[in-house]
Amino acid sequence: MKNLKALGLFVLAALASLAAAVYAANWVARRGSIDADKVVVAVTDIPLGSRITPTMLDTADWPRGSIPAGAFHDVQKLQDRVAKVGVLRGEAVLEGKLAPEGTKGGLAAIIAPGKRAMTVRVNDVVGVAGFALPGNYVDVVVNAQQEQNGKMEEARQISKTVLENVLVLAVAQEAGRDETKPKVVSAVTLELSPEDAEKLDLARSVGNLSLVLRNQVDKDPVTTAGITKHQLFGTPEPVSASAPVKVAASAKPAVQRARPAPQSSPATCVEVIQDGSRTLNCF
Repeated sequence: MKNLKALGLFVLAALASLAAAVYAANWVARRGSIDADKVVVAVTDIPLGSRITPTMLDTADWPRGSIPAGAFHDVQKLQDRVAKVGVLRGEAVLEGKLAPEGTKGGLAAIIAPGKRAMTVRVNDVVGVAGFALPGNYVDVVVNAQQEQNGKMEEARQISKTVLENVLVLAVAQEAGRDETKPKVVSAVTLELSPEDAEKLDLARSVGNLSLVLRNQVDKDPVTTAGITKHQLFGTPEPVSASAPVKVAASAKPAVQRARPAPQSSPATCVEVIQDGSRTLNCF
């Protein structure tokens, strides 16, 4: 009786093993029949602005129905291309992440078409305590003396936002965007249009610059009139001596009264009596 139970357990175990083997074989067969293609991926982190070499790349199987647009299938086609954004290890290398063919490596490779890179000196205060990192967006505020009527002696101090939503390309000589720790540096490189580059160059020559860190998803421009020292402390603005005096609209011009015509003095008359007759002579 005991032998029959042992034999039954042995047969049951054999059947279970056979079923598991068949299921595994079918699963492997289904996996092998998936329609896949080779796609070039990064085998190491590629910093932005770096020139790509074959040692940074490899190919991996990718389901053909989900291959991203701009993917490469041959490592040699990426020889000497430059990454304009950072590519992480295991990530597919796409055309949209690369600078145009023939671009040299370095900071110039990541400047957008039609833009310029300009560096300004900063300190721990101007640089937002080191939190203005590559990839962040900032506003530029200038504090300067504003002339009044072209006269410097009547200038007033004003702070004004002159540039908004400016991309930080690099801090010091580093353009990496993976770090989040604050980094106090002496210079910050900004991406600007040619017109904004002229504004920034003039602003740093007439006053002191400050960077204002802004939310990366906040793209709405804000128009401000700036603020003066008198507006800040609520004191009245001084009136210039050369300022024209305004006349109230309700004031009426004085009415000139007509002068009376001058009256002639009365005539002088003399009565002359001669030979019993009287004569009145007036003159």
